[in-house]
Amino acid sequence: MSVSSIVFVLVMIAAIGLFARNARRVMRNIRLGRDEVRNDRKAERWMLMTRVALGQSKMVTRPIAGILHIIVYAGFIIINIEVLEIIIDGIFGTHRVFSFLGVFYDFLIGSFEWLALGVWVACVIFLVRRNIIKLKRFVMKELDGWPRTDANLILVTEIALMTAFLLMNAADLTLQQHGIGHYHEVGSFPVSGWIAEVASFPAQLSGTLIGIERVCWWFHIIGILAFLNYLVVSKHMHILLAFPNVWYSSLKPKTEMQNMERVTGEVKSMLDPSVAPPNPVVHSVAGMEIPERFGAKDVFDLSWKNLMDAYSCTECGRCTSECPANITGKLLSPRKIMMDTRDRLEEVGKVIDAKGKWEDDGKSLGSYISEEELWACTTCNACTEACPVNIDPVDIIMEMRRYLVMEESRSRPALTTMFTNVENNGAPWAFAQSERLNWKDP
Repeated sequence: MSVSSIVFVLVMIAAIGLFARNARRVMRNIRLGRDEVRNDRKAERWMLMTRVALGQSKMVTRPIAGILHIIVYAGFIIINIEVLEIIIDGIFGTHRVFSFLGVFYDFLIGSFEWLALGVWVACVIFLVRRNIIKLKRFVMKELDGWPRTDANLILVTEIALMTAFLLMNAADLTLQQHGIGHYHEVGSFPVSGWIAEVASFPAQLSGTLIGIERVCWWFHIIGILAFLNYLVVSKHMHILLAFPNVWYSSLKPKTEMQNMERVTGEVKSMLDPSVAPPNPVVHSVAGMEIPERFGAKDVFDLSWKNLMDAYSCTECGRCTSECPANITGKLLSPRKIMMDTRDRLEEVGKVIDAKGKWEDDGKSLGSYISEEELWACTTCNACTEACPVNIDPVDIIMEMRRYLVMEESRSRPALTTMFTNVENNGAPWAFAQSERLNWKDP
């Protein structure tokens, strides 16, 4: 094995090891949420995942962004076949090891090149939409700072990777045509062939071309390995979580509120004394016992699916752009709800990493999400309907509201009045039951 192959193997092992460690940390964080069963109606779930995650059915409701995203999505999936060849060549020192496929290999390489060009163009358009046209959902306050930089960095990286891929092929093609070394003629290069002509690659010295091909080869594969690790700590985590997140979607009607089993059990016990009241459930998290709460004070009180939702959010802002509360100037942004949940979860995870267990840091989800945001929600579920990966911000909002009302006794004045009327009069209105039918009297 050559020195180059040894270096390549070491780099790949280090990258995969780092990815595995970061992926385990993310899964650990998701498991901090309370248990919830989401594995019923499996056939329906597989169909939903195929339509929404694989088929991108929600993306194309906005045709321009949807089609561009499908191009990037297809490029990301299909060009990875080329990455497999690069890995084999890097380990064994071969050159285009899949070339034995003949005509089919020509078709593959040609398809990869057109896809790479499509990804390049799509990412440029996405950059223009974010930074020049400045679509409203991309310039909102919650994207200030790192989130905006993160999005641009990902797009620039994808452009750089596709550029390196096409330049590598352009140099490779020219070396093949000149019969240099092991660069035997194979493959079809419809895009990089044009690039080679424009860049005058045929006029370059063979040593220069080999240098370009090798630099681009290393940049492309190391860039992909680096991107693999970067997506675990960025909004691009949805690349890995979109499919399971859609599979575990709630199949209940979107407007159906979920009752707490403990509350239901206590009501049954009140109505029938023979039914024993339920015992509070203690949730053990990272060496600390978290008592069962009515609603959600912190990330531990949310379900693991809520936390997976937070990691699956790509910050596209479709939810916020459809939210009637946000459209009318309210403070609520469903995208911010998900970003804040993820930020708090990351903060909790860092405490556990540093101390080996969870120790209360005096913060909660309420440190990130204000009551004004929570009460602005109309629970219309426009956000969940708009989300391309079936994220449900409303569930988090309702759980946090439930905590405010049931444990903190805090609600909006109008709701407090309604609660009082229901308690005293058995109805939301400020009339005694004996006066309820007075309206019919002349």
